[in-house]
Formats: sequence, structure tokens, C-alpha cells
Amino acid sequence: MLDCMKARGASFVLLALASVVLTACVPGPNVAATNGPEAAGFWLGLWQGLICPITFIVSLFNHGVSIYEVHNDGAWYNFGFLIGASMVLGGGGAGGARSARRRSPK
Repeated sequence: MLDCMKARGASFVLLALASVVLTACVPGPNVAATNGPEAAGFWLGLWQGLICPITFIVSLFNHGVSIYEVHNDGAWYNFGFLIGASMVLGGGGAGGARSARRRSPK
């Protein structure tokens, strides 16, 4: 009986801790979106997605350089960044199909 109560207590503590950790990951409002002349849109997102590997390397040595533009217009910038990054980083779809063809018996 005591072991069962300890297990429930430990489960409760673990669940509470997981909730706090996951809550910390929830995105907040983009306060930078209201500052500056114009928010980054689809085309700038596409360009920054294309150059993200180079930008990442530069950002390791220069703290003023960031991979992702925080002053963006939201979904269109995200979509452009995703398309650009997928083009550069491979996307993964064709590689899976090529692998499946190699394994299938002829």
C-alpha cells in the first residue's frame, strides 16, 4: 500500500515537472514585429532559408548574426524559410524513395 502511494506521488511530481518544462517552451508574442520599418515576408524567408547553413557557421563566431529573422510577418516568412531550408538541406523525400528502390527485389 505504501509503495503504491509513493509511486503515485512520484508520478504526480514527474507530471508536474514535465508540465512546467513544456510550458516554458510555449512561444510568446513577437515584440520585435512591431518595431522597425517593415517585417520580413516570404521572399526574405526563402532567401534566409537558402543561406541558413552559412549563416549558422557565421553565427557561431559572431553573436550579432542570427539564423532566423525575429522581425517577420509570421506564417509567410515561416513558409519561405521552410522551403528555402528544405531546398538546401535536402528535404529528405527523394532519398527515401531511392533507398526503397534499392532494397526491393527485381
